[in-house]
Amino acid sequence: MTRPPLPPFTRETAIQKVRLAEDGWNTRNPEKVSLAYTEDCRWRNRAEFVTGRAAIVGLLTRKWTRELEYRLIKELWAFEGNRIAVRFAYEYHDDSGQWYRAYGNENWEFAEDGLMRHRLASINEAPIAAADRKFHWDVNGPRPADHPGLSDFGF
Repeated sequence: MTRPPLPPFTRETAIQKVRLAEDGWNTRNPEKVSLAYTEDCRWRNRAEFVTGRAAIVGLLTRKWTRELEYRLIKELWAFEGNRIAVRFAYEYHDDSGQWYRAYGNENWEFAEDGLMRHRLASINEAPIAAADRKFHWDVNGPRPADHPGLSDFGF
């Protein structure tokens, strides 16, 4: 199985890979998202370290159980060969209705088949008022092509 686009990345294919990842994560489907990673993929997500698809599914299941109405935007930061660096922001609310915006950076390394084999994520978040939300699209679909990106918001 391959997961195009494949490394080595060009600017165009790196942007495409980032958008595919964003669209996948916005499904909030842990099993579907995990298929973009190698069977033995290593992650650092905040202070949690996991290895393998089953652990990724577990982490994402816990994440999206508590991060409700999650909406994510990713943007290419840099790329070279089989590596891509992205910055991202996402918004969600907890079960009490408090909204948050999280900001972060990820470093990705891909295998030859286009599956990600290493993901390092650094994430910070802050509470926001519902009126300060910026990410508005149907929570059951990907970000529309005409919705502003991170640079448009100055994030």
